[in-house]
Amino acid sequence: MDFNFYTIADVADMLKVSPGAVRNLINNQELRAIQIGGRGLWRIEQSALEEYVQKQYAQSAERLESGQVLLAD
Repeated sequence: MDFNFYTIADVADMLKVSPGAVRNLINNQELRAIQIGGRGLWRIEQSALEEYVQKQYAQSAERLESGQVLLAD
């Protein structure tokens, strides 16, 4: 089995958010992650990140369709 894992910093960089925001996603169980050892080292598997992003696309589409959100820049 081949696994591709990212650090919290890697994921934060990819999503253009802070590492704290990624930690919150993990703590709220919105983003699956595993803890390596007992030193607080967390890793996010590529498939878990892809799953999270797909859920966000689906939720965003639902909100747009229902008129719950307006696009603004």
